[in-house]
Amino acid sequence: MPEFAAEMVALSVDLIAVIGAVTVRAVRQATSSVPIVFAVVVEPIGDGLATSLERPSGNVTGVTTFDPQQAITQLEYLRALNPRLERVAILSDQGVSACMSNSNRQAAESLQLQPQVIRVEAPLADYDGAFAAMDREHAQALVVLEEPINQACRKQIANLAAAHRLPTVFPISMLDAGGLLAYGTSLREAARKMASYADKILRGSGPGNLPIQAALSHELVVNLQTARRIDVAVPSAMLAKANQVIQ
Repeated sequence: MPEFAAEMVALSVDLIAVIGAVTVRAVRQATSSVPIVFAVVVEPIGDGLATSLERPSGNVTGVTTFDPQQAITQLEYLRALNPRLERVAILSDQGVSACMSNSNRQAAESLQLQPQVIRVEAPLADYDGAFAAMDREHAQALVVLEEPINQACRKQIANLAAAHRLPTVFPISMLDAGGLLAYGTSLREAARKMASYADKILRGSGPGNLPIQAALSHELVVNLQTARRIDVAVPSAMLAKANQVIQ
């Protein structure tokens, strides 16, 4: 990523649009003058990308998809699938801050669930070892966090979860992974806000003066193919709430 960022800066581009905190950091190291607009950054302050949401300053602004209620809702959906749910695994990326994994741990504890946070390390994340650890702790469900290495390996994660017969909830950005549930803030909304900011900056606005926005509308997708594969019954009430049902 640092090489790609340096190449873009050398080409004298007018603006760089990026996805995710890891990418923002790589581009910011390459330039302090070219405007950077981001999306799908969970915690801009916690990840060290801004000191203030209202006035990020510098050459970076964008859209956060962090909703503190999202972790609770994801866990409630998993509990709806299994009312006896007690132990839940949380899969995280060692390469980013622990803000999201900590908030998910706290959400699980607030629901009287026992969380098992597993942080894998890029570039060769040991997912086989991660699922072996879940087996040892008798995890009954899995929350996959919206973090870079999980995004890159989302289909591998979904296949391993199915092999271990673990119900999963992925972020909506990993809808194509094939997990049982995908729930989270809307990427469509984030993309529209990101494009609007790019337009404003190209028309002369300074990125440091544009407050970091939040994209907080949500989508729920239920994959009945995966439900059948792991022999899980999805409640009709959940199907009625879903924005999309994959048959």
